[in-house]
Amino acid sequence: MNIVCIAWGSLLWKPQGLKLASGWHPGGPPLPLEFVRQSDDSPELALVLCDSARLAPTYWAYLDTHDLNEARAMVGEREKIAPGRPEWIGSIPALDGAREDPRIAAWLRSRRIDAAVWTAVPPKFDGQNGRVPSADEVIRWLDSRSGERRAAAEDYIRRTPAHIDTRNRRAIEARLGWRPLREAHVTQAR
Repeated sequence: MNIVCIAWGSLLWKPQGLKLASGWHPGGPPLPLEFVRQSDDSPELALVLCDSARLAPTYWAYLDTHDLNEARAMVGEREKIAPGRPEWIGSIPALDGAREDPRIAAWLRSRRIDAAVWTAVPPKFDGQNGRVPSADEVIRWLDSRSGERRAAAEDYIRRTPAHIDTRNRRAIEARLGWRPLREAHVTQAR
């Protein structure tokens, strides 16, 4: 079974623990992405799947495993997903309560790839899973960061590939001036 990981955020420049069998390829399935997740243990406002967001491009890489459970475990460990939240690790074939995404399923069929895994954590704001903040709330929260926490939040947003163009990213660029970095940050396919 060939298995790929689909990614769009920090996995692209910091795969930590994901055993990749290739570099990241552009042209993954377009998915609804937005900067709407405050993390419990990091200062970033993460780019995550968000049903109300517009579709954005993603990347994909082959994983160095043929076991779907191992692939899911790699994503879970890298993303620090609690064992009680298996649905926060997307996969096709779907396991452990994960929803099967028809866009990803169609993309896999078109590429003749057997399986995929991805991060499926929900939006989160003010400690509430599922809460999607407004652009004004995002700007206020990011602007309230200071020192290293602000630098890390800015770095995350600026490292995200420029063509992942979201509404909140446009608001952040307009109001905070955090534009994408020009140099490539994605480990390219070998």
